[in-house]
Amino acid sequence: MQRLASSRRLLQAALAPGRANSSLAAAAVAAPAPENGVAPKMPHFGYTPPPYEGPRAEEIFRKRTEFLSPSFSHYYDRPLNIVDGKMQYLFDEDGRRYLDAFGGIATVCCGHCHPDVVEAIINQAKRIQHSTILYLNHAIADFAEALASKMPGDLKVVFFTNSGTEANELALMIARLYTGCNDIISLRNGYHGNAAGTMGATAQSNWKFNVVQSGVHHALNPDPYRGAFGSDGEKYARDVQEIIEFGTTGRVGGFISEAIQGVGGIVELAPGYLPAAYNMVRKAGGLCIADEVQVGVARTGSHFWGFEGHGVIPDIVTMAKGIGNGIPIGAVVTTPEIAQVLTRRCYFNTFGGNPVSTAGGHAVLKVLEKEKLQENAFVVGSYLKERLNMLKEKHDIIGDVRGRGFLLGVELVTDHQAKTPAKAEISQVMNQMKDMGVLVGKGGFYGNVFRITPPLCFTKEDSDFFIEVMDIALSKL
Repeated sequence: MQRLASSRRLLQAALAPGRANSSLAAAAVAAPAPENGVAPKMPHFGYTPPPYEGPRAEEIFRKRTEFLSPSFSHYYDRPLNIVDGKMQYLFDEDGRRYLDAFGGIATVCCGHCHPDVVEAIINQAKRIQHSTILYLNHAIADFAEALASKMPGDLKVVFFTNSGTEANELALMIARLYTGCNDIISLRNGYHGNAAGTMGATAQSNWKFNVVQSGVHHALNPDPYRGAFGSDGEKYARDVQEIIEFGTTGRVGGFISEAIQGVGGIVELAPGYLPAAYNMVRKAGGLCIADEVQVGVARTGSHFWGFEGHGVIPDIVTMAKGIGNGIPIGAVVTTPEIAQVLTRRCYFNTFGGNPVSTAGGHAVLKVLEKEKLQENAFVVGSYLKERLNMLKEKHDIIGDVRGRGFLLGVELVTDHQAKTPAKAEISQVMNQMKDMGVLVGKGGFYGNVFRITPPLCFTKEDSDFFIEVMDIALSKL
């Protein structure tokens, strides 16, 4: 983890005019222009994708409609056919370049098709793509050791899964087995996955089907923007104690939370909340689970893991997304003592620890270190947040700017006092930004929050372009 003092010095340098952060400077493929006017100039980039000769967007959409699940949604009035990617940029079927400020939902950390990660995947695939953990293979052991070296305390036993949902399912089961208690406490507005146990822990009706979801209690969300107690984390934490006293036997299995809620709209937990909540849960015999699927792996910049920003050490940590840079992989990390509960029965995951996935994941950690991407997330992410706050002063529709590093949220509201969600307006702005060459996500319970989660190689020049595009789009409302 890079030292914060050093990062602050770099931030001051980044804020100075004329700083060039991009290591790839060359003629860029032209970005699409908006329907009315000329798009701002996108930063130069030294890559041109090969010509695309596959099916067009219309044909792909027809097949998708016929053969894929009707539950699948898509962004934009005219869905994009993305066919190529390099670092912080994506390219469509016509070779048009887009700045990716969403990173595949906070997943691409090193950059699209990073050569070191691609090389590790190819080299491993040439040797063996899959065997099973019933045999030895150094790829899984090496990656587990590397992950454990990034963890504090006694968190050093790793169990690999295929996704964040799987990782959280396993973590909840471990907590219940270890403590002998079924009751789990999670936060309102949190999202932890879409399987049986994780859907129960998720606390947004948008993501919950009418299936059996038992044994989970949802505590008040310590939301500094919309919450009843503002930024007073300890006041919110009192609800955890009341849940323990009035909703359980006085003993609980565990507590699960994100340090910054991703799907929930990049909501930072109020300061002081996690230390108080962890203390209450542990006194009730429970384990504390940190869901680092979106917030972890250097994304906040100031720390490698989101929970570190709150001064706590969990009993179990879950992760996915960023640890694979787009490879389907997740992991649960816990202590040797807690990990022993899985030896009571046979527990197995066919593809968890697949050699190709773990070789790629190990390469991701090496790239993060070699290219100082955590430092970049702090420096450039802080610069971007500062510029977003300047936009907030200019555009009344921006109600809140929040987050850390490259996990940033911008909430749009039509009324600052009532905090009325600007759901229709955000879709209009997103379409305008896409037409000018910027792709960004959205989320939050009301669907009115921009989720800005780019690859960690995002530069100051990219940030300036992003701000200019968002400024123009907001001005057209």
